[in-house]
Amino acid sequence: MAEPIIDPVTFAELQEAAGAEFIGELIDTFLEEAPPMFDDARDALAARDAERFRRVAHSLKSNANTFGAFPFGAMARDIELRGMSPDPLVDQTALDALSAEYARVASTLKGLSNG
Repeated sequence: MAEPIIDPVTFAELQEAAGAEFIGELIDTFLEEAPPMFDDARDALAARDAERFRRVAHSLKSNANTFGAFPFGAMARDIELRGMSPDPLVDQTALDALSAEYARVASTLKGLSNG
């Protein structure tokens, strides 16, 4: 069985601990801040700025894990730990895959926030 986009137990525990209204605000903030973070990662990749690239991946990983978006968090962790590849195409491919997973996470979080 495939791992869920958002782990329901983790999300429920977060909601119980912080309250649904606050979680809604956290989700809104994440959904607002993540797209510019992807832009920053792409800029870092183009500039071959490995430290900035890793920092963005770390932030995305941390945010994802807060909500229980563990597959997304694992992908961001891989990028963070790997740093930059000698071949920029490898990094771009990984970043594109992370961006696609983010779209799934964002859609799921929007549903959870409204539900």
